[in-house]
Amino acid sequence: MSKPQLLAFLLPQFHRIPENDKWWGEGFTEWTNVRKAQPRFRGHRQPRIPMDGHYYDLSDPRTQDWQADLAKAHGLGGFCYYHYWFAGRQLLERPVDSLLRRRAPDFPFCLAWANEPWTRVWDGGDRDILMPQSYGDRSDWEAHFHYLEKAFRDPRYIRVDGCPVILFYRSASIAECEDMLDCWRNLAVQHGFPGLHVVSMLTVFGRDARSHLFDAYVEFEPFYTQAHLPVHLKISEKLANGASRLCWKYFGRGPYAPRSRDYRSMWREIASRPRPPRHYPGAFVDWDNTPRRRLDTSLVMRNVDVATFQDGFAQLYEGASRAGTRFIFINAWNEWAEGTYLEPDEELGTAYLDAISAVVGRNA
Repeated sequence: MSKPQLLAFLLPQFHRIPENDKWWGEGFTEWTNVRKAQPRFRGHRQPRIPMDGHYYDLSDPRTQDWQADLAKAHGLGGFCYYHYWFAGRQLLERPVDSLLRRRAPDFPFCLAWANEPWTRVWDGGDRDILMPQSYGDRSDWEAHFHYLEKAFRDPRYIRVDGCPVILFYRSASIAECEDMLDCWRNLAVQHGFPGLHVVSMLTVFGRDARSHLFDAYVEFEPFYTQAHLPVHLKISEKLANGASRLCWKYFGRGPYAPRSRDYRSMWREIASRPRPPRHYPGAFVDWDNTPRRRLDTSLVMRNVDVATFQDGFAQLYEGASRAGTRFIFINAWNEWAEGTYLEPDEELGTAYLDAISAVVGRNA
């Protein structure tokens, strides 16, 4: 029985870049949204404060070393860094460039191309666009591959049968995806790799039906489960949200209430769902994106607790072990402004990391 490698998505937006200074104000990083968060209703766990006030700068190599040491000590097997490429223009590339240049930390990693436009409302949509996304032509595809190749050649880079793993956040948005992947796979072979292991992410944007293009899919949580709730849970969630809106309205809190989902129900679905071949399961820690979004467009989990996470994660991990699944992808290592992070905070410390460590330890 093989054990899955636990990979946590890692957001690099914890250092300054000129574009964010221009769009959001001088000195903006992800911590800006986190620090300004306020509780919006009774029992709302905001703001989230990193343990010991560790509002780190990800351009500091010591931060990457600390993250890797902490993850490794609790049973994680690598990070999946988000990568941003806009027809030759990059954003937030400094942390990955640093770990390649330094050859440290000694911790496996791969890349996920977050190929969506940047918008002022943080939704990847087509309104209030700050940085549009386009896919260029063959010359851009080749330039993109040659940048990625620097990471692919790193001995820490995660591979499947020698093929570097690369994730696409919104592959269905790439009309030319087949031609682009043909180009990349040919270049990979020409440069000494047996190929690429291309993974399409299953998100709120739906499934890319061109399954022949991909070696695997990954369930990006909690949105994959939210999109696939059974009918009885959809009904109960609709009723719960309707009741919440009525309470909000009649107790004078304004016209809008946040949408919510029941954490326990979500984890029961994640843990018990049968998976088709070539599906990598996903996990998530929590979700509350009110620091980034207006209240009427935000999503908040209710009934969140560490015990539910540990029980659900244990079932997921044990099932993946029995099935011989290579990876479980966890959302996320440090999505603080979306409330889903494994890094320690002031209220819970390392509780979620300890839960993972306990599951991995008893299945060793």
